[in-house]
Amino acid sequence: MIYPKIPLAQSIIEIFTARGIHQIIISPGSRNAPLTIGFASNNTFECFSIADERSAAFFALGIAQQTQKPVVLLCTSGSALLNYYPAFAEAFYSQIPLIVVSADRPHDKIDIGDGQTIRQENVFANHSLFNANLQENVSLENDQLINEAISKAILEKGPVHINVPFEEPLYETTEELIVKSKIIPEIQTVLESENLTEFAKKWNASTKKLVLVGVNFPNAIQQNIIDWMANDPSIVVLTETTSNLHDATFINNIDTIITPFTVQDFEHFKPEILLTFGGLVVSKRIKAFLRKYKPNEHWHIDPFRAYDTFGALTHHFITEPNMFFEQFIPLSQNVESNYKFEIEAIKKLRKEKQENYLSKIPFSDFKAFDLIMPHLPEHSMLQVGNSSPIRYAQLIDIHPSISVFSNRGTSGIDGSSSTAIGAAFASNQQTVLITGDISFLYDSNALWNQYIPKNFKIILVNNGGGGIFRILPGHEETPVFNRYFETSHCFTGEHLAKMFQFNYYTASNETNLIENLHTFFSANEKPAILEVFTPTLLNDGILLQFFKELT
Repeated sequence: MIYPKIPLAQSIIEIFTARGIHQIIISPGSRNAPLTIGFASNNTFECFSIADERSAAFFALGIAQQTQKPVVLLCTSGSALLNYYPAFAEAFYSQIPLIVVSADRPHDKIDIGDGQTIRQENVFANHSLFNANLQENVSLENDQLINEAISKAILEKGPVHINVPFEEPLYETTEELIVKSKIIPEIQTVLESENLTEFAKKWNASTKKLVLVGVNFPNAIQQNIIDWMANDPSIVVLTETTSNLHDATFINNIDTIITPFTVQDFEHFKPEILLTFGGLVVSKRIKAFLRKYKPNEHWHIDPFRAYDTFGALTHHFITEPNMFFEQFIPLSQNVESNYKFEIEAIKKLRKEKQENYLSKIPFSDFKAFDLIMPHLPEHSMLQVGNSSPIRYAQLIDIHPSISVFSNRGTSGIDGSSSTAIGAAFASNQQTVLITGDISFLYDSNALWNQYIPKNFKIILVNNGGGGIFRILPGHEETPVFNRYFETSHCFTGEHLAKMFQFNYYTASNETNLIENLHTFFSANEKPAILEVFTPTLLNDGILLQFFKELT
């Protein structure tokens, strides 16, 4: 076995091995050489080489998103570390375990003008669950810090940072393990169950209960819980594509339902109790509704944190949703109510209006999504880019066998492609990314990756700029808007596809989109991009008119 000669590097390798940390995403550099050599020379570890640290971090995020286990990012000193921050912040808000290991200069080389040197300690302090600032020499304190960082990432599901100072020489190796590191396994916290009797009394006395589900892992909620929510006439369940929770009675197109509401409708459908679980919610309209028409009670279920998103939070159940419902359901009673019935009647009306509208509109972003979503392979994974794509995805029904993911922690466009590739690598599912042109171009280094599965697909909706800004208030057709907000362009993905050896297809109308979707999904000899061109000046008007015609 080949080991780095530096004892501190050996300690990290030994502790990671013992703690079951095996996947290491390495970006090239010299200061991290001791760990790069040690990880790559040890068959315990699965190592990946990705040059662009920002893309590497989102790739790691995608793997950890799927495995729910910590993935390690390893980089050299200096600005390399800062490129991890967008994915680090996403991991924090999406509760995804990441372990960043940054090589650093020794403490006496900081702030004296040495090259490739910045203040690395605590650089992620605002979004890190734990910061382990190691000393250069092996010590029990170092071992404890490394172990605690790993435990935090595992138990609290989020990112941690281990900063490691190395002095030269950096490349020397040995066959002798000269350290005996202390291993401290994580201790699972037993969540104490609350007495739910008083909450159940309030629940049973209410005729209008709204359950709002945010980002949720597929198959996370037990079927008996789904059935319980579906069969109570006083419970309305609102989901999004990223909720990965399905039942015929659930409302999976929130904006379609509530956008046409009048003041009287909002007052009428205001819930007495709001129950939430899962991650962050996409719909701005449901947030606006519940902030203005506040429920009497808002209960949130999550083992770690509860955001007061609607300014109405009254209780945080610090537990897993399944554990909560197992205790709560036996205390509950079905309540006579028209709440679910009235929403279902509106849902039926909206569906008819939507089908009629989609049948008559020209080719556009909305029409493209209407055609794409039914063609997605069953039992596949859909990764959705932010801005316009995730919003359009909320408007179209999706087959319940398809698992859906999106970087909704920070809702940034910066790493959607890299995340999707990491997720595709970690999953056995056929993976499809639907993304916009600005997001795709921004993260084009995602394609500079030797680990892309051959059946990975990108559907690139190119409307010539940031189309989301045409939908938002304040849009005016001016040079300032076109250049600084929409960032209009004439680029395509064709040459990127050629450079990175992707199959490339295009569509610019309904007929060739349907034709190319069949070919696109059937050919799996190498990754593929289907670029769908839509009319920049029509898209926003078509979408906005849709909401007007729902009444």
